[in-house]
Amino acid sequence: MSTKHYQVAIIGGGISGAALFYEIARYTDAKSVCILEKYDDLATLNSKGTSNSQTIHVGDIETNYTLEKAKITKRTAKMIEKFCLQYGLQDKIMFAHQKMALGVGEKEVEFIKNRYEEFKELFPYLELWDKEKLRELEPLLVYADKERTKDRPEPILAMGTQSEYTTVDFGEMTKELVKAAKEQEDVETDVYFNARVDEIEKVGDKYKLTTTSGSVFTADFVVVNAGAHSLHLAHKMGYGKHMGSLSMAGSFYITNGTYLNGKVYMVQNPKLPFAALHGDPDILCDGKTRFGPTALALAVLERYKGGKSFFECLKTMNIGGDTIKIFWDLLKDSDIRNYVFRNFLFEIPGINKGLFVKDARKIVPSLSTEDIEYAKGFGGVRPQVLDKKEQKLMLGEASINPGGGILFNMTPSPGATSCLGNAERDIKIVAEYLNLTFDQDKFLDELTDKED
Repeated sequence: MSTKHYQVAIIGGGISGAALFYEIARYTDAKSVCILEKYDDLATLNSKGTSNSQTIHVGDIETNYTLEKAKITKRTAKMIEKFCLQYGLQDKIMFAHQKMALGVGEKEVEFIKNRYEEFKELFPYLELWDKEKLRELEPLLVYADKERTKDRPEPILAMGTQSEYTTVDFGEMTKELVKAAKEQEDVETDVYFNARVDEIEKVGDKYKLTTTSGSVFTADFVVVNAGAHSLHLAHKMGYGKHMGSLSMAGSFYITNGTYLNGKVYMVQNPKLPFAALHGDPDILCDGKTRFGPTALALAVLERYKGGKSFFECLKTMNIGGDTIKIFWDLLKDSDIRNYVFRNFLFEIPGINKGLFVKDARKIVPSLSTEDIEYAKGFGGVRPQVLDKKEQKLMLGEASINPGGGILFNMTPSPGATSCLGNAERDIKIVAEYLNLTFDQDKFLDELTDKED
């Protein structure tokens, strides 16, 4: 069987792989790059529009982001916007909605006031909205009953904006990135479907990639952007053994109509390592409001796919004394323990809607069980990395760079928002290793604001 060679091979056809594919084709002098995708289309897992909240995570309304983290996410989020504008994708796959972080009760209202003062310089478009302004912008946040005759009893305050792009179909953006890469001249850009890489081995100064179908590829540099499978493949090569992976599934509930005009995020409990409940207009469901995500630990690397995912998940968890201690330390906290148990109940038919709607009423007080349905087939799996050396859960993205021309990336939320920024990081490593030219000036001019 013939072997096809590329300078760079990217494993995984989600948005992270597509972003790197695009940047290599457009901003370097590489002569060949390929994507190896194990399914028959791009973005069939976590990048798919129904698998995530479709949110451009800037850091302005995500109350679990520090100011320093927001400075980073603001820059990478702008890249999403700039790419979509460059290719005329606004109002096609990228949309503008109002968005806000909502404080409910005196303690959270005070938190929003203080956060606004801290963040307003970084995000000058942010405004403070009191109850009367919210009555105009998002009336269902204010009223306690469906007839809109009485207000909710708690004080409320929000910080938000009506002027920014907020929402992207990341599945379609994945395809647009690949399409734009293929339009570049003087570079071979190939995408292979049904090409599940089962083994990676270093042969001389090249990498040999063997797929389950028997196809073989070689590459000078390999980047594994395969979600939770990235750590699975790293472990098979002996890398990242100090890490394990906890698969967290996020589910959603969807309303029978339009309940919110924009995105409404809640104040995060700092003890909880997962995103607080929020409501979003779903651009794939005629603007119906989607509430979520829930957070449920599942013993799979992929949702709704079955197959070998269960057994690979058990291996990737890398269970040992250190892993068990991490779980134990998390569950010792009553807030986390109750949160985990409650989210488990959100998945049980018959009782799930009644329990979930109680939480969602913090956003829409008049919401009833008749207003929502469990969104079947929605949601994905986010790999949360366990650091066995530090004996703690690592929040956010993780990358393994053992040197020698290979990278392994795990990109849970906000991985889609950060895809072009993460690719910028990786492209510098690739370019240095392969002695390629990275046109950084062109990159910065096209994908960032001048002040960044």
